Amino acid sequence: MLEGIIRESIGKKGTNALRRDGYLVANLYGKGLENVHAAFKMNEYIRTVRNKETLAFPVSVGGKELNVVVQSYEAHALTGALLHVDLMIAQPGVVTHYHVPVVAEGEALGLKNKGLVNISKARLRVKGAIENVPNSINVDVTPMDVGDSRLIRDLPALDNVTYTDSERVSVISIIKAK
Repeated sequence: MLEGIIRESIGKKGTNALRRDGYLVANLYGKGLENVHAAFKMNEYIRTVRNKETLAFPVSVGGKELNVVVQSYEAHALTGALLHVDLMIAQPGVVTHYHVPVVAEGEALGLKNKGLVNISKARLRVKGAIENVPNSINVDVTPMDVGDSRLIRDLPALDNVTYTDSERVSVISIIKAK
């Protein structure tokens, strides 16, 4: 479980001191809950997020265990180093928006015809309760040839979960290699 500390100072001076010490500044929030200003060790946070198997993952801050989902993050423009992350507390039964990753399954027919699989929307925005939201949205690309694409309206419907992106948005396509 990822363990963090509560930040006493939320000003620029305190934030920069934490970053120098190898911490990632975070803001934890949820519907009807008070914001928690926290900090996590940078390497531990990255290791936890890369190795998580579900959309939500547990963290411990100030002696409380919380289930959180990554909502957004801020990275340095030149170095790409993480500067700040927003974590939403996943509350059971509360309907809200989540960003679910798209996974291509199978080997596309278009790959044999010198095509490439292009995931144009790596994460889809969905609305639902955390217990109903899938960990990933799997798209079967096996029958797809060069020039084919799958739109949001072509994806299977999910129980108690709705897609909030426009139904005409392309999710995955097979493009011609140059």
